[in-house]
Amino acid sequence: MDAKLEELSDNVTDIKNLIHTFNRTLENIEHRLDRLEKVDSIEHRVAVNQIDLSDIKEALVRIEGVQSAIEKEVQGINQQENKEEIKYINRRLDSHLVKLAKAEEEIIMLKTK
Repeated sequence: MDAKLEELSDNVTDIKNLIHTFNRTLENIEHRLDRLEKVDSIEHRVAVNQIDLSDIKEALVRIEGVQSAIEKEVQGINQQENKEEIKYINRRLDSHLVKLAKAEEEIIMLKTK
């Protein structure tokens, strides 16, 4: 009977050792899974950020295109407005030149009399 109790005690000790070994193996597996989840999380964040960055880049390119189109249109409008102002100034100068020419003619006519 003592032999059976001793054998049973050895079996219990072996089972305890197996359970401890199994627990260490589980802890190692859990640790590896945690690291894997962190890596997956980092990869996910990188992928999401890359998508966000490419979306932002596309938006900036579109904004720059619209800005350049607006700048060209504003320059065209400004040039048109400037041309109209120059035409108006030229007409006024022409009318002043005509008045000066008439005044000079009158002065010449008065001098000849």
